[in-house]
Formats: sequence, C-alpha cells, structure tokens
Amino acid sequence: MTKILIRGARVLGGEPQDVLIDGETIEAVGDALSAEGATVVEADGKVLLPGLVDLHTHLREPGREDSETVLTGTRAAASGGYTTVFAMANTFPVADTAGVVEQVWRLGKESGYCDVQPIGAVTVGLEGKKLAELGAMHESAAGVTVFSDDGKCVDDAVMMRRALEYVKAFGGVVAQHAQEPRLTEGAQMNEGVVSAELGLGGWPAVAEESIIARDVLLAEHVGSRVHICHLSTAGSVEIVRWAKSRGIDVTAEVTPHHLLLTDELVRSYNPVYKVNPPLRTEADVLALREALADGTIDIVATDHAPHPHEDKDCEWAAAAMGMVGLETALSVVQHTMVDTGLLTWAGVADRMSAKPAEIGQAKGQGRPVAPGEPANLTLVDPAYRGEVDPAGFASRSRNTPYEGRELPGRVTHTWLRGRATLVDGKLQ
Repeated sequence: MTKILIRGARVLGGEPQDVLIDGETIEAVGDALSAEGATVVEADGKVLLPGLVDLHTHLREPGREDSETVLTGTRAAASGGYTTVFAMANTFPVADTAGVVEQVWRLGKESGYCDVQPIGAVTVGLEGKKLAELGAMHESAAGVTVFSDDGKCVDDAVMMRRALEYVKAFGGVVAQHAQEPRLTEGAQMNEGVVSAELGLGGWPAVAEESIIARDVLLAEHVGSRVHICHLSTAGSVEIVRWAKSRGIDVTAEVTPHHLLLTDELVRSYNPVYKVNPPLRTEADVLALREALADGTIDIVATDHAPHPHEDKDCEWAAAAMGMVGLETALSVVQHTMVDTGLLTWAGVADRMSAKPAEIGQAKGQGRPVAPGEPANLTLVDPAYRGEVDPAGFASRSRNTPYEGRELPGRVTHTWLRGRATLVDGKLQ
C-alpha cells in the first residue's frame, strides 16, 4: 500500500496539521510533514475524524436483499464516513445462530468497504420465548459481543434477566429495543396532541420509559451491561441519568432523526416520517440534544432501516417503519449539535466513533488520530451546504426524511486501515 499524506487537516476540529499514513497505520501527525512518493490529499479547512462506528445498522441480508445487501449497506456506510457497522439480527433467517452471524461477518469481509460486526439475537426467532445461542455466537468466527432483538422488545422480565446473566460471563451487552408491546398495540405515531388531532393510534412515551426503568434495575441486580437502543423521550433521559448516578452499567444511543425531526411532520401523512420509536415532540428533541451533549446519552447510532419503494409509497397505516441514515448522519449531527455549539468536533469523534467502538468492543476502531494507530479515518468538509438528494445514495433504498432539505457538511474521504474507500466523495 502506498503512503498517503493528508495535508492541513483540522484533526478533531483543532489547528491544521499534516497526517501521514503508511500502509495500515498512521505514521506521523505534525507540521510540514513530507513523504517521497506519497499520495497527497489537500485538506485545507476540512476536519479529520477517526472512522465513524455505527452500533445500530440494518443491512437486511440475508432475506431482504430487495431493501439492502451487506455490499450496498457498507458502500453507504463508507459514503457517510463509517469504517465499522454493527448489523442488527432481524434478518431472514434471524441471526440467532453461529451459522447466520458468521455468514453476515464473511459477507462484510468480502465487501471491503467497512468492517461488519454482526449483532446476535437475544431470543430464538426474535420471539421472546427461548434464549438464542448467545455463547455459540460469541465463540464463533464473528465474535459477537452485542445481542439485541431490535425491532421487538425483550418484554419478558425473566428472559431479559437471563440474557443479562448469560452475557455477563463473557463481557457482552444486551441492547434493548424499549417498547412495552401492550402499550403500543396499533400505534402509528407519538401519542400526544398531534396524534389526537389526526386520529392516529398513539405510541406513548411511557411504553419506552417503563422498559428502560425495569432494565436498568435488572442490570443493577445482575451486575451486567445493558444498552438502550434509539432512546427518544425526555423521560427516558431522566431514567438513564438516574441509573448512571447509581453506578448502573447502562449506555444509551440516540438517532440523528430524533435529534432533528418532530411529530409535527406526521401532519403531512408522508410515510417517510413513520419510524419506530416514533418522532417525538420538540421538547423531547431538545432534551435529547442536551443529554447527548452532557454525556447522559453516550452515542449517536443511525438505526439505518432501508425499505423498498413499495413499502413506503403507500398509505400511512400500511407503510413500514424506518429511515435510511448512514449517508446523512454526520450532517444531521453537525447541524443539530456542532453548529448549535452543543458539541465540538472532538465531542462528535467521541459520540460517533470512540464510545460506540468501546461499547461494541470493535478492535482497532474509534482510536485516536495519533502515530501508531490504525488508519481508520474520515475527512469532512464542514463548510459544505447542499440539499439531500437520495438519487445519489449508495444505499439500495431511498427512504430518507431529508430529501430536499439543506444540510451542512460532506464526507469527502474515508480510509479503512489506510485503504481509501471514498475519495472526493466517490466510492472506490
């Protein structure tokens, strides 16, 4: 592999520096670096971050290749600045055995655009009745450390306790989709003023908050780790804040769309805004931003949920829930957190790279931009402004809520262990 000299990059948003990559490793960081024969990337004004890590991605393969494949999903990831994605288990067949997680892991190896770490199901078939092969998935070639029935809640308290006890033996974590099913039967959107006016079935905040409260207490009782997926309400923030104050080993994520969009958008009846958990109120959005800024919420995770055109181009009630997010996540975070002064670029590196890598135990990812570290990097032009055009997405699906919306920032380059996967905004 050739040497690459990134010249004049603002490392984590700081003063301009040069970064020299040699093979798979960062060789030097400093001023006026030179390297004979190196490929030079002029990075004047651009921000250099460690490669982003997404702890919550739906790649759909195996089984729903009409929505996404590991190849198209990882190409979308590279376009968005990601060097690792954690692939959720709700595939067909479900990733509840060593065989299926190894299949996904190997597909990731073959794609080459980013590392793919499978997430194993907590229960067989996501049915909540019997624990899946947690130990076998951990011991497999995929080395699974994160387990989730995402898309469904592990609503049985005994089952959740057993899962927490089981993963404790090897330092794993259970990532919970917090949704009390009895409280959300027939739900179409956030329960509140807008749902009442539109006559749509409501998804109350307490359906999320009650499960989080139960699970942090279970984690405390067992002495295990629990991670809260796509936290979406102000009340959930307060529960997680309280749990952390007690020393409970809980982490939490927020999606980009819950940092920006509100349930007022559902007035359009456009199914692109239909998602689970639903878009909440402006007060919730502001609480989530503050919680991400102060560290109560640990990370940003996309919940990238691709769907084919026909699953979204229909009446609201029949539409699938979910939004694509890998290619717009960093722009939304810049818009909601950096440009508002709530986070620095160093904070973005922490919330979108270092912390998710730590939670998921992604080796070699989320590391500092420093000599001797793996060259997993992304270069961002924060001055860029442009309208989101899904026609240019690398993802197989186009169900973005940001079409036509102007967002800041653009990922220009991504390097995976020193190999360019994205150059000047074009996949390699």
